[in-house]
Amino acid sequence: MATPKPDILIVCGAWHVPANYDKLRGLLESQGLTVHVPHLPTVNCSRPPTVDMYTDSDLIAKNVTDIADAGRSIVVLMHSYGGMVGTNGLSELGFETRQQQGLPGGVTRLIYMTASAHLEGESMMDIVEEFGQINLIPLAFDFAEDQTCVSTHPRELVVGPGLPEEELENYVKLLVRWNGNGMYATLKHSAWRKIPVTYILTTKDMTLPYDYQKRMISTMEAEGREIQQFTLESGHCPNITHAEEVAKIIDEVLV
Repeated sequence: MATPKPDILIVCGAWHVPANYDKLRGLLESQGLTVHVPHLPTVNCSRPPTVDMYTDSDLIAKNVTDIADAGRSIVVLMHSYGGMVGTNGLSELGFETRQQQGLPGGVTRLIYMTASAHLEGESMMDIVEEFGQINLIPLAFDFAEDQTCVSTHPRELVVGPGLPEEELENYVKLLVRWNGNGMYATLKHSAWRKIPVTYILTTKDMTLPYDYQKRMISTMEAEGREIQQFTLESGHCPNITHAEEVAKIIDEVLV
């Protein structure tokens, strides 16, 4: 009997709602995969924010636990800020960890799609400081007094090149205001220590630059982790600009 394919759970990036992943989701479902795309609490447009990165982590952990308890294995695809959410929330939900506890299912692989991967106690801002680029934050992000924020130039900085104008406009219209405190929230846990990792690098990324991505991979490797790597000539949202390539990578990872 063939081994059942794992479920795919996508952890959205900042400003993103599940509909932003419909193109990729459709491709994955056409491969016979079951795909889950939870709506993160921090993307609820509340002013001032009522939830934070840890709330997002709790939600993702609950979603994954429910799937695992049904006896399913899960591959978690994290995009951008979603890397913080999944990294923080999934450390005790790996397949091997749950097997040791006599529990069914669990996460068999983490896929970081140009996503944040840090050590415990670190935030997204730490790598910006490391590269000496804090002065660029006001140019890239428009923070309100309540610390909710949007991208100043989402078409160029968030999505990047590669889409027809109408498709680009429809994608950008879906982006919403987000709790910008998520950029400063620090990890309590690092799930990549316990769960196999794949990283999808994007060379034209202007929100999480290529050098940042390589630095995060180096951090995990320095901690003794082997990182499977794929590289796309993409901006920050390959889920829309290079969805076919991402779907092929996931198919290859699942083999």
